[in-house]
Amino acid sequence: MKDRPISADFSRDRIAILAGLACVVAAGWIYLLRGAGMEMGQMGMGPSMPDMPDMPGMTSDWTAGYTALVFVMWSTMMTAMMLPSAYLTIDAMARGACSARASGIGTALVFAIGYLTVWIGFSLAATLLQLELAWRGLLSDAMAIRSSHAAALALVAIGAYQLVPLKRTCLEGCRRLAAYRPVDQRLSTGATFRLGMLNGISCAGCCATLMVVLFVAGVMNLAWAAIIALWVLAEKNLPRGQLLARLAGLGLILWGGLSFVIAGP
Repeated sequence: MKDRPISADFSRDRIAILAGLACVVAAGWIYLLRGAGMEMGQMGMGPSMPDMPDMPGMTSDWTAGYTALVFVMWSTMMTAMMLPSAYLTIDAMARGACSARASGIGTALVFAIGYLTVWIGFSLAATLLQLELAWRGLLSDAMAIRSSHAAALALVAIGAYQLVPLKRTCLEGCRRLAAYRPVDQRLSTGATFRLGMLNGISCAGCCATLMVVLFVAGVMNLAWAAIIALWVLAEKNLPRGQLLARLAGLGLILWGGLSFVIAGP
């Protein structure tokens, strides 16, 4: 039997990959918009109220179940925010697999799992940070840093990181990984997974600090989550991504500085 053209196989796989990613991302945002299993007051989406000792997420009274729920929330949020920015690299990996007569869908799935493994690890770190801040009484009922001065300094620090060489290196690695992949040989499942993790590590190195903005705006402030997701997408995929990163840094430093001054003594 005559082989199907690679272009035909890849066109079929590309549609399946894009549809699959779109479904995962849409399901994640729907889960978050429906509250991620949390009460309205716990997310800061309801009216402001004083801290109550029996409200997890508002004080140090976190149960194991609530901690797991927060971890799932962070993991879902990172998946919904970060998968779109990785689509072009996932697409390139699938194209390379098809050129080597391998499964484009399987390669894309393994690569995406490796990529998300890094962000699941970040979600665990974010959950532990949120737990620590809650234990110390440093979070408001909106899951935001309670101290205006601390929040302002956090913004300045995030902005400053946007301007350092490490940020530029990680962003460039994230943007150019597809150029380093071997397109003329079949990659093993382990090698594909490692490439996904490599892309995830580069991505976390350039984007993870931006997620800390959520501790200023409110962890479940989905408007800010969407803004950050779109900015990350632009940094990683537009031609002037490095310039956008620097502009974001300057903007965050200005925002933090003005907030610190407005907060007063």
